[in-house]
Amino acid sequence: MKISWVSKMIGFDSKKYVEEQTKYILERVNQSKGRLYIECGGKLLHDMHASRVLPGFDENNKMKVFQALKEHLDIIICIYAGDIEKRKIRSDFGISYESDVLKMIDDFESYNLKCDKVVITRYDNQKSAEIFKERLQRRGIKVYTHRATKGYPTDLDTVVSDQGYGANEYIEVNAPVVIVTAPGPGSGKLATCLNQIYHEAKRGEKPSYSKLETFPIWNLPLDHPVNIAYEAATIDLGDINLIDHFHLEAYKKVAVNYNRDIDAFPILLKLLERITNEKSPYKSPTDMGVNRCGFGITDDQVCREAGKQEIIRRYYKLLVDYTMGLSSEQEIKKAISLMDRVNISPNDRKVIRHAHEALEEAIKEGKGKDGTACGAAIELPNGEFVTSHNSDILHASSALILNALKSLAKIDSKKDLIHRNVIDSITAVKKDKLNGKGISLNLDETIIALAMSAAYDEDAKRAVEMLPRLKDCQVHLTHIPSAGDATGLRKLGLIYTSDPVYPTKNVG
Repeated sequence: MKISWVSKMIGFDSKKYVEEQTKYILERVNQSKGRLYIECGGKLLHDMHASRVLPGFDENNKMKVFQALKEHLDIIICIYAGDIEKRKIRSDFGISYESDVLKMIDDFESYNLKCDKVVITRYDNQKSAEIFKERLQRRGIKVYTHRATKGYPTDLDTVVSDQGYGANEYIEVNAPVVIVTAPGPGSGKLATCLNQIYHEAKRGEKPSYSKLETFPIWNLPLDHPVNIAYEAATIDLGDINLIDHFHLEAYKKVAVNYNRDIDAFPILLKLLERITNEKSPYKSPTDMGVNRCGFGITDDQVCREAGKQEIIRRYYKLLVDYTMGLSSEQEIKKAISLMDRVNISPNDRKVIRHAHEALEEAIKEGKGKDGTACGAAIELPNGEFVTSHNSDILHASSALILNALKSLAKIDSKKDLIHRNVIDSITAVKKDKLNGKGISLNLDETIIALAMSAAYDEDAKRAVEMLPRLKDCQVHLTHIPSAGDATGLRKLGLIYTSDPVYPTKNVG
């Protein structure tokens, strides 16, 4: 077994997980005396972090669980008004949070799940929030606005009153299970759950609360690379994995949770007991969770290796963010300390060395005189490394993917998959019609050009058929990818890192 190639190796059984997760949620519903609100942390759809650290994990597993619960389900999406105002971006898709809300609604619909309720949280008459509200309403979506809860979190008497949770309107739901989700953290999911529970308890009903979060995985060791990879992914939030001391004290069993949930547990427990006027059955924040992800792991070693690769990937992402002014030196130091905890370094990401060898080759060929030489490398499913560098007509990532496709399809490496006339036509438009500074083809443009060539060239057609095999392949670039390159890398499902270096000296 070749451990260096973990992306195409399987360490997780998605079918088993979906069955186990669905069964456990239904058990929790049956234990409830009233409606069950499930706060969904992490990515509900396209959970690419999970698919990277748990090879075999379907990035839409949670959606499949909810599809299995379709007859019992209502859905509420939360979005924080401040995130609308700031135009906060979901980094893995490169789209804004409000665009992601629209995408989530469409994605639910594609799974035949009705999602027509959105709540804008901590609303304070922001103009951008009003515009988004109207946009949703024109699509037939019911939109609610909740203001910040008065007195939260210290003044419980005010919080649990008509001036606190009671001041925000109730979101009309009918199903016994309500999924409360959001584009990202800090969107007000918990407050929405508690708001709903307050209104229902006041009517004499017996609602309850649970939490579904994939990471950290409570029944994996604290120092497991998959759990440490979660810390690496949330460095900007300051999340730290800890032993759940509440769980240890109550059951004499070790469980892993993270600092925010552990710190918030005493207050949350008091709020739930005050709202429902009943003793909570939960003795720990782990009790509140319904996550069964750990039971889907079939090969621990594969997942450990994938977790280590993700930690390195997150380190490089922080380096790039720092160059762009989006992260701090302290965050980079934290990433280094996490690599130290699992005894790894950037050198353990083998594709990096090959990318730098490609860069050196480009410089030798005279492409680095103006500082614009770029190298790239990819590790294919069979463990083979393919490299490339930029040229006058192709970005490094464009050349890389074409070389990789040739290797997979057993096409002569000297064959031009894209006819020169097609390239000349595209570059002419970019230069002469669109007044572009860079006329070489980025990856997104290259994929389209390849598809055009496939209409009349059999080798290009075979290359296009190989595109799905690139999913989850490891890639490294010696430069920060352009917008067009990043889009293409995402579309192909590539797991990429890059050096924190711009491909050009131009500032503007």
